[in-house]
Amino acid sequence: MSAFLVLGIAIAATCGASASPRQRDDARAADRRAMVEEIRGEHAATPIDRRVLDAIRRVPRHAFVPASQVSYAYDNRPLPIGYGQTISQPYIVALMTQLAAPETTHRVLEIGTGSGYQAAVLALLAGDVYTIEIIEPLAATAKERLSTYDNVRTRVGDGYYGWKEAAPFDAIVVTAAAESVPPPLIAQLAPGGRMVIPVGTSFFTQRLLLVTKDARGRVRTRSVLPVRFVPLTGDH
Repeated sequence: MSAFLVLGIAIAATCGASASPRQRDDARAADRRAMVEEIRGEHAATPIDRRVLDAIRRVPRHAFVPASQVSYAYDNRPLPIGYGQTISQPYIVALMTQLAAPETTHRVLEIGTGSGYQAAVLALLAGDVYTIEIIEPLAATAKERLSTYDNVRTRVGDGYYGWKEAAPFDAIVVTAAAESVPPPLIAQLAPGGRMVIPVGTSFFTQRLLLVTKDARGRVRTRSVLPVRFVPLTGDH
């Protein structure tokens, strides 16, 4: 369900041999650096924190897109991942991560695993990441991709209702647009917590919101910018 996923094969130039995984990854390191520089300059008025950019630089986005999209993996734009879903634009991933402000002691919930890319970025910054995907084939593929991240737990389910038994969460990142902020997610947000969620009824009326809960449980929302995400689906 992620908004805006098979590892690309690089061929060694020497003796026609296949490249090792490390060589393949190094071959795309320059692409990741270039993507980070583009993100850095996209909205100079709202600079992305260096810690977030470093996580974006370290996660191999090409490992989270379908084979048909590998050559476009480091373009700063959303890409299709199948089932009517997309992997988000890298800038939006960086911005939502920064707004969520994950720390190494934090427990983070992601709604809409999709390809697993956002969860992988969060995993480098947070203590524990819980991620839910409603589309079973996407969830299965993402679970395999995320198996190398020891602090990520995945589940198939309706993200509208969150992950109650693992709550409360210091941060919640929702990667699909809801018509309104789901009350179960507000209930599962810890005092002092932050939720980042696109809200709107169509692609043309969505706003990215930052929802905060203070120590007394009072909830406030702030509109950040207009966005376009796939809708949050389920039985709600």
